[in-house]
Amino acid sequence: MAGHPFDLLFKPGSVAIFGASAKENSIGRALLANLRQADFPGPIYPINPKYSEILDVPAYPSVLAVQQPIDLAIIAIPIKDVPAIFQECGQAGVKAAIIISSGGKEVGPAGEKIEAAIEEEAAQQGIRYLGPNSWGALCPLANFHGTFASRFARLGSLAFISQSGALSSSIIGWASQKNFGFSHFLSLGSGTNIDFADLIDYLGNDDKARSIIIYMESLSNHRKFMSAARQVSRIKPIIVIKAGRSQAGAQAAASHTGVLAGEDAAYNAAFRRAGIIRVDTIGQLFDCAEALGKVQRPVRGSLGIITNAGGAGVMAVDALSRWKIPPPTLSPETLQKLNEFLPANWSRGNPLDILGDASPERYDRAVRLCLEAPEFAGLVVILSPLALTDPTGVARVVAAAAAAQAKPVFAVWMGGAEVLEGINLLNDASIPTFETPEAAVDTFMEMYLYSRNLELLQETPPRLPSELKVNTKQARSFIDQCLEPRPRTLTEIESKAILSAYGIPVNPTMAASSGPEAVRAAQAIGYPVVLKINSPDITHKSDVQGGVLFYLRNDQEVLAAFEQIMTATRNHYPDARILGVTVQSQEGEADCEILLGSKRDADFGPLILFGLGGTFTEVMEDYAIDLPPLNLHLARRLMERTRVYRLLQGYRQVPPANLDLLGEILVRLSQLVTDFPEILELDINPLLVVHGRMVAVDARMVIEPSQVPAPRHLAISPYPNQYESDWLMRDGTPVLLRPMKPEDEPLVADFLHKCSDDTIYFRYFRLIKNWTHEMLIRFTQNDYDRELGLMAIGQPPSPEVMMGVSRLVIDRQQRTAEFAVIVADPWQGKGLGPKLLEQVIAIARDQEVKLLWGEVLSANQPMLDLAKKIGFALKRAAAGVVKIEMAL
Repeated sequence: MAGHPFDLLFKPGSVAIFGASAKENSIGRALLANLRQADFPGPIYPINPKYSEILDVPAYPSVLAVQQPIDLAIIAIPIKDVPAIFQECGQAGVKAAIIISSGGKEVGPAGEKIEAAIEEEAAQQGIRYLGPNSWGALCPLANFHGTFASRFARLGSLAFISQSGALSSSIIGWASQKNFGFSHFLSLGSGTNIDFADLIDYLGNDDKARSIIIYMESLSNHRKFMSAARQVSRIKPIIVIKAGRSQAGAQAAASHTGVLAGEDAAYNAAFRRAGIIRVDTIGQLFDCAEALGKVQRPVRGSLGIITNAGGAGVMAVDALSRWKIPPPTLSPETLQKLNEFLPANWSRGNPLDILGDASPERYDRAVRLCLEAPEFAGLVVILSPLALTDPTGVARVVAAAAAAQAKPVFAVWMGGAEVLEGINLLNDASIPTFETPEAAVDTFMEMYLYSRNLELLQETPPRLPSELKVNTKQARSFIDQCLEPRPRTLTEIESKAILSAYGIPVNPTMAASSGPEAVRAAQAIGYPVVLKINSPDITHKSDVQGGVLFYLRNDQEVLAAFEQIMTATRNHYPDARILGVTVQSQEGEADCEILLGSKRDADFGPLILFGLGGTFTEVMEDYAIDLPPLNLHLARRLMERTRVYRLLQGYRQVPPANLDLLGEILVRLSQLVTDFPEILELDINPLLVVHGRMVAVDARMVIEPSQVPAPRHLAISPYPNQYESDWLMRDGTPVLLRPMKPEDEPLVADFLHKCSDDTIYFRYFRLIKNWTHEMLIRFTQNDYDRELGLMAIGQPPSPEVMMGVSRLVIDRQQRTAEFAVIVADPWQGKGLGPKLLEQVIAIARDQEVKLLWGEVLSANQPMLDLAKKIGFALKRAAAGVVKIEMAL
């Protein structure tokens, strides 16, 4: 019996082939022939009523006629017959299938109807399947070749998932020439039943797959994908080539954010947040996978370049410049040591041009010295086959030098047959080799950014100075009223009202429909003031010449400005609905103008945008995008990815901005779009940075009804505040029960130090004395769709201290969940343990878990007594361990 249902797809014990055929050049024949040629060790059952045997293998009229256990069905018959075949497979006990048959949703509504019927029958029979329109799957380790490709794959450590069957065949041939091997290789097909997320989860737990590489054309169930990718990318790299970067045309958008945050930008933001490496070409896909499998990832982006050809070194520097990283400068110590043995006319800088007559000995000394130099985190060694060059000898010394230390070394042996022996020697030494300097530099940078991204994702964010206070009820009232009678673009004053409800600072703003009313508003706000056209039909007010007038200092100027704005607007937009003007406070001269915004992507939900604001936002294109939810740490990283961030840090006469406050405003914006899926687009442009203050002086929002309730519209599960509750312990101590957050790491560390050795041993089945950052973030950085730690935190008048925690780990496919509870010694015996267990059972029910289970040491009698009292069934799991279960 297979341990995981997907084992049957890659390591089946027996296979039935529906549509097997003796006909030459048929898919049915190729499937049977490939299984046999791969030396598949299990029985193969061709299913075709037209034959008694095919290729000397007995054939059967139906799967029911086999009367032997069958693990996997490979189906290559007309797709309309697949539901009936699944019914027979269910009767025969088949639990996995690969549907080669095409003609599903790719052909339109009729195909969609067939796929729905297949999925319905599969659910009834308990069958998991790849396809329809799948090219198949193979697993060299199991000698399983379940495709109709013309060749088998080599054994290796790469797992490849493709959405294109035709491309899959080409890649197998290409990889064979490059000596790449695979642990798993499959074509997803329609992905109706098994999708990218399912496979990432499965391959993430298979140690034979060291890297997961994906060719992706489209994505479904984006939240599920993000959950799986965020979990697995921490333990092994996921490298994706996403087809369709360019857009044939941009859809009309009502905001700067809508224009800038396109589909490809959404994928970039999602992949970055999930810790995925994105590449542009198939070559980069395998270059990166190969390097990750051979060398350690660089810890910094400081790359040393050694070459015997100056032009090749310049190419490498140009490649670095595209990543916006300059080559590091040689330290005086390194420069002095290099001068001792290099010719007088060497380049004296990085790249190190050690000249065309460089011998193996010169390469050897240069490589070893640079690997010892602290300014370099890795090396690209380039060789051009000049008249005095010994490519094989240089390869030999480079391999020896690289083996002596941990920094990654990449080799670029440029040329043809004359460098082939050296390339083979380098490959045998597990040194990644490349044909061009650009390919080597790109791979180095992709590896570094993967390391950097994982590091950033695992940092513990700072806590907000205080809990965010937002007026959700007020914002809900405004949005609901603005949705009636139809979805629409809100006016500036309506948009600012909603922003203000979430604590985002806005300047005083009043609406006026006449000149005298504008004067009264200006007097209430205080001079000087700004007047702006107020119209739901005019997206950018500055598009109207004279539509915004500044520094109005008295009543007469306001009256004149009102008439001027109304006249200019009617001339420019005669059909626009004009409500009058808004009167606003005139802010001081800004140190900087910022754009904050959000756009609801059709796939990933709301995106958060930060960048340079003002009139020329779309021209300058200085912005970065991320997915909510944001915390202070993620908000700071979002800012750091822009050029304007350098200005915000202080530049010449521009003082540093309050970056903590700006980060808090981003967190508030993130919370707003998290709470309200109705927000389609949102622009704050500009948010002025004025002498340490920040104020939004213009805003626009587009809203429409949402079919998806919050927070299901997000691609990443937000903090589940519905599980917060207050409670009193038996001695009257007030406690807040709430889900754990990433910023709770200090509280968790303090809590664990308050636990005795016995308490630690009973919870973790071993004694742990030293809790590292890597261990602690495993507790605090949770994907709330998969895992949740419910903490008990002391409340005033008690100190804020963590007292206990219950943890729930959910398997959504099986609809089961594992739980555990631990209470620190000072708070044991006060009813906290039973309360945490009661709450975790309630959360499991809310998450539609059907079976809750845990493991308890048999010596932990208090926990066993509590479990039995609450209603758990106790079962002996292993020596000294009791498994407790509760059906929900």
